[in-house]
Amino acid sequence: MDRQEVLDRIIAHRLIAIVRVADADHLLPVAEALQAGGVEVIEFTLTTSGALEKLRAARRRFGETLTMGAGTVLDAGAAQSAIEAGAQFIVAPNLNPAVIRLCHGPKYNVPVIPGALTPTEIIAAWDAGADLIKVFPASLGGPAYVREVLAPLPHVRLVPTGGVTADDVVEFLSAGALAVGVGSALVDKMVVATSDWSALTERARRFVALISQAERVAHSGQSAGDAQG
Repeated sequence: MDRQEVLDRIIAHRLIAIVRVADADHLLPVAEALQAGGVEVIEFTLTTSGALEKLRAARRRFGETLTMGAGTVLDAGAAQSAIEAGAQFIVAPNLNPAVIRLCHGPKYNVPVIPGALTPTEIIAAWDAGADLIKVFPASLGGPAYVREVLAPLPHVRLVPTGGVTADDVVEFLSAGALAVGVGSALVDKMVVATSDWSALTERARRFVALISQAERVAHSGQSAGDAQG
């Protein structure tokens, strides 16, 4: 998939499952369990030792059935290593323009989702060429913060991440978020530690169902607006 196709898939699915685990040997079983639950976009964070090797293995195993990215990519060198291991998109908790330049260059041309929090940081990331912007940590302001930021900045494309849970995922999307990044609320540490893959699949199904619920809410709101117009 090219850069736009990857973005289209993220936008269509609206959920990035963030996999940060203590043991890299859990990464592939986690990805399999998430896929069984309907998740299609997965990020392996580089905080897991050995994540790049498992990312390479995941790309071989899943092919184009999953869109795989790398997270916690702090510099251009790490971005290059991740892309060459098979990452189809790059995510960071911060803005590093060098990462964007490398990812958008003709050699790789992959999407970048840098992190930002304040309006100034968000605009700086957008002006630097971010494809999407990771609002991090989203738990600080919640859905109301996303709604307030988008009021004067409706053109930016936000992906709240960090503290997003099943209780507020619909609210984040209804507030105008293009997608959400979900970590521990989906990939629960205890579930992974006990290798309870069926429980992880059920968690994935719940989040996918909540995304569908948010879509229905959005469509019903649009229909009501059209009727009033």
